[in-house]
Amino acid sequence: MMNELDQQVLAKAQSWLNGHYDETTKTQVKYLLENDPKELLESFYKDLEFGTGGLRGIMGVGSNRMNIYTVGAATQGLANYLKKNFAGEQIRVAIGHDSRNNSRMFAERVADIFASNGFTVYLFDALRPTPELSFAIRELKCHSGVVITASHNPKEYNGYKAYWTDGSQVTAPHDKNIIAEVAQITDVDMVLTGKNPENITILGEEFDEVYLNKIHELSLSPESVKKYSDMKIVYTPIHGSGIRLVPESLKKFGFTNVMLVPEQSVVDGNFPTVESPNPEERKTMTMAIDMAAREGADLVLATDPDSDRIGVALRNKKGEYVLLNGNQTLVLLLSYQLTRWAELGWLDGNQYVVKTIVTSLMANAVADHFNVKCYDCLTGFKYIARIIRENEGKAKYIGGGEESFGYLAGDYVRDKDAVSACSLAAEAAAWAMDTMGLTLYEWLQELYVKYGFYREGLVSVVRKGKEGAELIQKMMVDFRTTPPQTILGSPVVKINDFLTLETSCLKTGAKTPIQEEKSNVLQWFTEDGTIVSVRPSGTEPKIKFYFGVKAPLASVADFDKTLAELDAKIEGIKADLKLI
Repeated sequence: MMNELDQQVLAKAQSWLNGHYDETTKTQVKYLLENDPKELLESFYKDLEFGTGGLRGIMGVGSNRMNIYTVGAATQGLANYLKKNFAGEQIRVAIGHDSRNNSRMFAERVADIFASNGFTVYLFDALRPTPELSFAIRELKCHSGVVITASHNPKEYNGYKAYWTDGSQVTAPHDKNIIAEVAQITDVDMVLTGKNPENITILGEEFDEVYLNKIHELSLSPESVKKYSDMKIVYTPIHGSGIRLVPESLKKFGFTNVMLVPEQSVVDGNFPTVESPNPEERKTMTMAIDMAAREGADLVLATDPDSDRIGVALRNKKGEYVLLNGNQTLVLLLSYQLTRWAELGWLDGNQYVVKTIVTSLMANAVADHFNVKCYDCLTGFKYIARIIRENEGKAKYIGGGEESFGYLAGDYVRDKDAVSACSLAAEAAAWAMDTMGLTLYEWLQELYVKYGFYREGLVSVVRKGKEGAELIQKMMVDFRTTPPQTILGSPVVKINDFLTLETSCLKTGAKTPIQEEKSNVLQWFTEDGTIVSVRPSGTEPKIKFYFGVKAPLASVADFDKTLAELDAKIEGIKADLKLI
């Protein structure tokens, strides 16, 4: 007997067959109805949710898939909200996209809908890094913007990120208000298309030059670059948009010996040379690291498909290439910026940096050393952008980022920017060699001696589909009901719950409020200084566990031994929490 969900799915699929959808779409829906009930269920059991960051999903037909109709509903909903919010103004929007399959088609559909709503539209002529879209919104005084990307997700995915007037992804209250408007678009005929193509202006290389010039203003050590301009750098865009601007930016900074991984410099949404286009993963970086080993390169750089995340690999004393995690990259870039700002006499107590709550506390230690304020915020670059927005005209933002391989230097962009991060990483390597005779990896080890050896780990538990989403929610409920008493033998002394916005001291029973927006995140702090953070992903079917441990490092000679001890401790914590 057919259950209620099956009936709803069939009714929704039938509405696509009866509605004003194109014939190719209807043929695909018909195929699912007749041949693939499981895929039909996954494609239609709900509407692809316009979440607080926009849309992200598997491409295909259906209400729970990324296609021109779900993209269209999102865009019309956003357009309706912009018209309400900026009544009487000529609304301006910018649109960008990455290298994914269908990204150009989706971007052109977005441009068409905005133009049909009477907006002034700026559309990039081809793929571009996401941070350049953020920059364009600010530079062209736009009210909003959209980038079509699913970041580092597998090739089956695409996504849609909505931005606000400051070039940041939308935050409260606009995020919830836009979601409400998108929910009102219940029929394909409510989406305006096919009008006012003259409203669309194409952005090309001239605009790239404006952006690259702005990045070059971040340069802090031009003399060091001159001495080490021929430093060997291997770069891979992993088939993505970084190919457009990362080599150009490195050239503008003065680097003359940048080698591209040829196979991965081909723009291809199928990402044929990798399982996943994510520079966080060693496998994804293999081709670049192998090339670096052959060439004897000093530095390996990578960017994900939309070029907002940076991957860095450095050579150690044994000649092996070590892939940095996002915390290490952040600490290096932050330390470089703050050291140079201090040397140049630019620090006057009115500067600040920002990191997320799941990012290494080493960043706080570095900021404290330079007497620079360090803000902690929720995970997601829009929260970093919000702090920058709140401090405009009051204090100067230097840099900051998050453990998931995102960094932003300077405030002219309001999203993570791997184009500028790659250039700063190369400049930091030249400066470290010029001023201290150290490689970037050797300098990182010296920083551990100075501030303490902070080590981080991450486990992502993936649960796909409808059942998976429910299981992840249940895990969070269980953790709140019965949190761990001890972690690897050390008592849990404090719990941060960002859903109830309360800090609980387990020794005294005292509860204190957390000044933040609500978020489904838990943090457990133990007596020995360990931190475990638990957070369901907002964009992927997974729940993430972040681990932070620390030990003193007496000298670089003890590095390998201490690293092994800290890694063993993290593995012990995973086992204790039954995650392995």
